[in-house]
Amino acid sequence: MFGKDPVRFYPGAFVKIGRFGKSDTDLRFQEVEEGNLIILLRNVLEQLNRKFLIRPIEFEGMYRIEKHEYPVPAIREMLLNALIHRTYMGVFVQIRVYDDKISIWNDGQLPEGINLEKLKQPHSSKPRNLIIADVCFKGGLIDAWGRGTIRIIDTCKEAGLPEPELIERDGGFLVTLFKNNLTEEQLKKLGLNERQIDAMLSYRTKGEITGLEYAERYKIAERTARADLSELVEKKLLYKQGETKSVKYLFNAE
Repeated sequence: MFGKDPVRFYPGAFVKIGRFGKSDTDLRFQEVEEGNLIILLRNVLEQLNRKFLIRPIEFEGMYRIEKHEYPVPAIREMLLNALIHRTYMGVFVQIRVYDDKISIWNDGQLPEGINLEKLKQPHSSKPRNLIIADVCFKGGLIDAWGRGTIRIIDTCKEAGLPEPELIERDGGFLVTLFKNNLTEEQLKKLGLNERQIDAMLSYRTKGEITGLEYAERYKIAERTARADLSELVEKKLLYKQGETKSVKYLFNAE
């Protein structure tokens, strides 16, 4: 919690951040943050904002507005969960940043009686490291009611992002946030067919598609094209503009 050199006693008590391309084998650059829990919480968030995450700029009137790629409360909660609930006799916390997602993994499986589905609904707090959790509670960092994962999910939904992925992997716990629904990985989760996925990826830059374009591209009947596109409208990936032959299907803003 407050030690000057925690890795002297716990060699894995640090956080490694990596920036990846399209796959886990495509490592672009990395940074390592060391220190006690309080220092790590501050420095890791600063490092992510300074070097790893983009802050898109928009203007409202004469003023510049900088937005975050992912909800700040979700990132903070993910990091707190990883630092508080990890196995300190295990390996370091790992943060992977991609073009379309960010994940945080910590060593240590879920406690007995808690599964992935329970994390998505109100559940009891069962911290692995009781003293660390108690100090963080008294310091105002957490509320100690088992609401952390629910807060991550809710803040992403409020921001219009896909539901985060919570999984147990490699003896630890992995949380992944996704930037938008318009990636092949997310589109497959929605149960779309190959034509629909290809169209969403191919026409995203153009921003619109017509039923005739769709039918000609995939060599299908216009009726089938309309059915495919209507399903994309129902899933709120596209919205319909115009009537009859002049109808267009426009992409919702990401």
